[in-house]
Amino acid sequence: MSKENLLLIFTRNPELGKCKTRLAASVGDKKALAIYKFLLNHTEEITKNLTIKKQLYYSEEIWKDDIWSNDIYDKKLQKGINLGLRMENAFKAGFKQGYKKIIVIGSDMYDLTQKDLENAFTQLDTSDFVVGPAEDGGYYLLGMKAVEHAVFTDKAWGTPTVLKDTLKNLEDKNTTLLQKRNDVDVIEDIKDHPAFQSFLKNNTHE
Repeated sequence: MSKENLLLIFTRNPELGKCKTRLAASVGDKKALAIYKFLLNHTEEITKNLTIKKQLYYSEEIWKDDIWSNDIYDKKLQKGINLGLRMENAFKAGFKQGYKKIIVIGSDMYDLTQKDLENAFTQLDTSDFVVGPAEDGGYYLLGMKAVEHAVFTDKAWGTPTVLKDTLKNLEDKNTTLLQKRNDVDVIEDIKDHPAFQSFLKNNTHE
């Protein structure tokens, strides 16, 4: 894949009581943290072998010693008062560095593969934007070849209107929609998924 491609990975520092809070309301903080670490490991697994530049954006502070290899991931800190501004700042920095195609993902997608990410970059050969719709009304992936300010502003982040409002911003643009996928936010997202059953056995609040 091209050296002009950049993958942005947005992640929360995996700390007890600070991640997956909606999921924690059902399973407790300890299990929510364990599930989040499981998702982080999956994200690392599907991105580490991509032959493109990868920047990892932490929510709170940069951790030099964790599952993310300092040789593979360029570690940075998210900056901005809300998710939209944090993403826009990361995209702007990437384009300023000379990258031509940039995609951002979160780190809570179990239903995502390395092939999916490679395909998303391929779509940007012929499209100006690529969007991966999430089942909860948000999106799990956003890619572009130039910053489109509108997609980062006037959104109720974390609500079911984000995808609809984003696509409205892009309705006159050359945009490719990927397959709908499920990200992990609440217990309903994982309760019937085989990969998560070991976490949900004897489910008690801990």
